[in-house]
Amino acid sequence: MSALMQELKETVAFIQSRYSKEIKIGIILGSGLGNLANDIESELEIPYHEIPNFPLSTVKGHKGRLIFGKLNGKNVLVMAGRFHFYEGYSAKQVTFPIRVMRLLGVTTLLLSNAAGGVQDKMEVGDLMIINDHISLFQPNPLIGPNEEELGTRFPDMSEPYSKELIQKAEAIARANNIDLKLGVYCGVTGPTFETRAEYKLIHTLGGDAVGMSTVQETIVAKHSGMQVFAISVITDIGIREDENTITHEEVLQAAKDAEPKLTLLFGGLVADL
Repeated sequence: MSALMQELKETVAFIQSRYSKEIKIGIILGSGLGNLANDIESELEIPYHEIPNFPLSTVKGHKGRLIFGKLNGKNVLVMAGRFHFYEGYSAKQVTFPIRVMRLLGVTTLLLSNAAGGVQDKMEVGDLMIINDHISLFQPNPLIGPNEEELGTRFPDMSEPYSKELIQKAEAIARANNIDLKLGVYCGVTGPTFETRAEYKLIHTLGGDAVGMSTVQETIVAKHSGMQVFAISVITDIGIREDENTITHEEVLQAAKDAEPKLTLLFGGLVADL
């Protein structure tokens, strides 16, 4: 057994010793979006530092705990806080929790993130469903020996984000008068925000939004056979006035302001699964 599989089985065994209910739905909350966890009927919360082999979240706006409970009557596993490559973790460490979720039985993964708008149509506070991504700027988490127990060597990525879940989300948004954008997410390493030249490059490549997460998680989720839905809260605009700068505090505030709409959308999706 490889070192990775040994660590995964150890982590899963620890969690199952604390929580034994069947879980099919996993949720990861991005920067400034942690209050969605307040809508969960929590049955168990485990801080990351108590979980064997788990990384620790070091970013403001990420609470750093696993939450087990119910949302709209469905059992869910929620990561209140994710891990990023820029924190110094390897791509395998960043995606370790995704594999843990899959081994716990999760088959549907809902992801949220804070992202910078790249196209002119984007405004701060917009919600953008991700229908595809560009992963050229982040290390692929599947590099290295393939774990056949987890997935195939060469996973197909023609539909990284479930069209079925996107349609469900759009229907929920229409019923609640929520305006949604649809676009391509470009994943970068961070932690610096992009230069103006980099924003222009991403714009030229076809990116609608840019952020420092989600892509590696999606790749590993698809590798393990999960269906994925992801949405970005547009917290800043990349192509901006010369004197305008971006701060993490502004990103967190914009995410917080958009949180009620995101909460309604995720709650509706979970109910419909």
